[in-house]
Amino acid sequence: MFFILSKVLAIFLTPVSWILILILISFLVKKEVLKKKLNIIVILLTIIFSNPFLFNKTVSWWQVKPVEINKNQHFTTGILLGGLSKFDKNGRGYFTINSDRFIATEQLYHQGYIKKIIISGGSAAILIKEPIEADFLKAQFLKSGIPEKDILIDRNSRSTFENAVYSKKIIDSIHLKGPFVLITSAYHMPRALKVFNKAAIDVIAYPCDFIEIDYPFSIENYLFPKPALLTDWRIIIKEIIGTKIYEITGKA
Repeated sequence: MFFILSKVLAIFLTPVSWILILILISFLVKKEVLKKKLNIIVILLTIIFSNPFLFNKTVSWWQVKPVEINKNQHFTTGILLGGLSKFDKNGRGYFTINSDRFIATEQLYHQGYIKKIIISGGSAAILIKEPIEADFLKAQFLKSGIPEKDILIDRNSRSTFENAVYSKKIIDSIHLKGPFVLITSAYHMPRALKVFNKAAIDVIAYPCDFIEIDYPFSIENYLFPKPALLTDWRIIIKEIIGTKIYEITGKA
């Protein structure tokens, strides 16, 4: 129930949704004074949430900074969190813009920093049945030359909380030794770290898939409005609110 509710509420965690709702309300209200106030709010929201400087600074504040692993550090296992692939109507899998998670995991393995990989990711679909993401990702790792014996999969998790629950079951079942390298997007890492720590899994963060970096200052990078940001804000708003809800409910 919690999983379904979170998916439904996520629709409204974006400035473009707020703006569309306010525009609709402005069409319905009859008082001109209220209509003007709503229009002013719409304009202000559009200006604020299409500003690249504000978006960059907010994301940079939230996401975990890059981590360099020392050449002498070696870990038994890397835990890759799902959410980096999609499936078409024929069940064919494709990498999404979050595929940097896969690349980072593959590099860590081939460079000898991790000896095994836990892929944690089931299906996040609510209304349809779709293939299991962990199966798709396992197939891609096999194609990259990683032996099957070094790939462990969790096919059940649908959320960050379940990622930790099912990863711990795998860890405990074969007595893997920590600390473990936790691999996920930089903007998702703050929530993931809290959840895995709460589950008593000793992890070090290995953030990747950075959606914002410190660009050289230029008018184009920081001042020109970018309409696409009206939807991009959903990513960071979802993570901040999701983390707080996890903390309140005792999951983080």
